[in-house]
Amino acid sequence: MTRAMPWYMWCAGAAVTSAMIGVHWDISWHRSIGRDTFWTPAHIAIYLCGILGGISSAFLILSATFGRGAEAAATRAASVRIWGFRGPIGAFIMAWGGIAMLTSAPFDDWWHNAYGLDVRIISPPHTVLAAGIFSVMLGALLLVTGLMNRSSGERRRMLGHIYVFLGGLVVVNMATFVMEEIFNVAMHRGFYYRAVALALPFYLTGLARACDLSWPATRIAAVYMLFWAAMNWILPLFPAEPKLGPVLNPVTRFVPSYFPMLLVIPAFGVDLVLRRASAWPAWRTGLAAGAVFTALLLAAQWPFGEFLMSPWASNWFFFGGARDYRTPATSFSARRIFLPAEPAFAWNLAAAFAAACVTSWLGLNWGSWLRKVRR
Repeated sequence: MTRAMPWYMWCAGAAVTSAMIGVHWDISWHRSIGRDTFWTPAHIAIYLCGILGGISSAFLILSATFGRGAEAAATRAASVRIWGFRGPIGAFIMAWGGIAMLTSAPFDDWWHNAYGLDVRIISPPHTVLAAGIFSVMLGALLLVTGLMNRSSGERRRMLGHIYVFLGGLVVVNMATFVMEEIFNVAMHRGFYYRAVALALPFYLTGLARACDLSWPATRIAAVYMLFWAAMNWILPLFPAEPKLGPVLNPVTRFVPSYFPMLLVIPAFGVDLVLRRASAWPAWRTGLAAGAVFTALLLAAQWPFGEFLMSPWASNWFFFGGARDYRTPATSFSARRIFLPAEPAFAWNLAAAFAAACVTSWLGLNWGSWLRKVRR
């Protein structure tokens, strides 16, 4: 293969980026306008991920199976065989994800026509869609990882940057999956930290373990923060008007979500642990990484939550006072009041530390496997 990035790498990156742009746009659409039609630009951006991922992976598989020439031969040499077809394992996973995403589209349209707006983000059709998006992401990540592990020098470093970008979008996806539990008003609840500990350390530690770049977890967390913040800076630039009632809070522009977590701080701690613990057994490294992650997350987010709930954060940069059209003036967010600490606060905080340790250990084992991916 040439030193230039293969075409399917760009397709994979475009598919994953399109999905995350569409998801955040769609959430803001629901919070600002409601649901007016299935064919919103946000929905089209989401399903473009399935189209791009499905078509590019299918073409890659067919080229590896039936193609001739040096490029097809090189792809076959780095392929697995499934049902008589050949291709990188990431291509097969991306193809399945594309099919799942496109299958969820009519199901989601029927669901809304039958039941109206989703009460929660994770409805049955959205669960199928989320599984498809995650599969496209995982497939794209494995495509990059396999090629990165077969490369050396500057090419490997370039692929490492693409790997970090995709890893950051994986973290964006997982943070979106639990976003209903980690709004600003919940930052002084133990459940907030338990939700984050269950969702993110696995990916931060695993993706960092498989990457040769310096400070990989910190880089991945920075991608998450920049992407999340950029979506929230861009969306309010465009007008929006509610089309469903009741309108409890009139809005005139797209409503952003909360400011991203200060994830670079616990991620930096994870990087420090991984640097120091290179010769440690996985269980010990996972225990240290999980404990450091949760302690630094708590140390960063608890006081930062105080700031985000203050009038000082009510500006275009931190969007601390953003409310959707269904949020009344009597809500906790409108009154800048944290949700009361749950009775099981201490248990939830302890569970957060335990979950982070276990998921970090699992992530380290996954990362060690990622380093071996060649096909």
